[in-house]
Formats: sequence, structure tokens, C-alpha cells
Amino acid sequence: MKNLPAYDLSELRVLVVDDNKNMRAIVAEALRALGVRKINEAEDGADALKLLQTSPADMVICDWNMSPIDGIEFTRMLRKASDTKNPYVPVIMLTGHTEYARVVEARDSGIHEFLAKPISPKALYRRIVSIIRNPRDFIKTRSYFGPDRRRRDIPFSSNDRRKNSDPLTVKESGLTEEEVAALLKE
Repeated sequence: MKNLPAYDLSELRVLVVDDNKNMRAIVAEALRALGVRKINEAEDGADALKLLQTSPADMVICDWNMSPIDGIEFTRMLRKASDTKNPYVPVIMLTGHTEYARVVEARDSGIHEFLAKPISPKALYRRIVSIIRNPRDFIKTRSYFGPDRRRRDIPFSSNDRRKNSDPLTVKESGLTEEEVAALLKE
């Protein structure tokens, strides 16, 4: 892909979670086009959690709107459940809903990347590359466990609460309009 580094994704184990069989097939085909060969599929968050107990994944690509467990609930359970095998696995959230509040909610559930439908192999590859090239530390507070929600180290004009307080009391604000645009930019 033009202007993107080339990675060998053939050994990457990806779990695709979507209640729509056709969408799972589209995502799986896009992954195959990118060289991914180890792809598992689940119909919803409940099936995905069960599958992850026996088939580890290096990355999860998950739809938001599913039943009985949607992508947000799945991600929260993946991050916080006591029986989770890998609460640190990167999650890319897929959705047709790109409103600001939705992006913030997905981010606050513990996802790594957000991808608007309809997807393309290029957009999917960009999210995968972002996860590979920019690994983020995980943060654990009373109300959140997941990748550091800030993507950039922006200087603060006031006190940096991360450095000067108990990490269990840190509360963060939502994404800026620019950060939302950057998340959705192709």
C-alpha cells in the first residue's frame, strides 16, 4: 500500500466478530488480501469470549451492533473479566455509526482503533499498522482498563494529573474534534 510500511501479516491470528455473516466474510476477505492466514470468526460477543478461551488471537476486529453481547460490552468484558486469557489483545471496532459520542464511547470501552463501515482493505491495513507501529501502554483505574486513550503527548497548560496523582483517581476527558477526525481519516 502506497506510503505505508509493508508488514508480513501471515502469522497474525485475527478474530472477526460480527453477527452479519456477509460482513464477517468481507472482513475476512480483506484480511486475506492483506496476507492474514489465521482467521477465526464469531457471531457475537458471547461466542467471541468463549472462542478466545481456547483459540488465542493477536487482534480482534469487532462490530459494535450485535446481540446478545454487543461490541462495547464484549470489549469491556474482554478487558475486565477474571477469566480472560488476554485482556491486552488489540481491538478494532467496526461500526456504521461515526458520531462523536459513539467514538468516545468506543474509546472508553477499551478499543485500540475505530473503523467506519463500509471498510476497505486499505483502511483496515492502516488500523493494523497503527496498532503495530504505535503500541500503547495499558491504563488501569477504578472505571477504565484498556490502552492509553491519548494518542499524542500534548503538553498541558495545567497540572498533569497522570504524573502527580494516584493512577486510580485519574479521570480523563473525551476526544477533541481533531482527534475524532484523525481516527476516521483515511
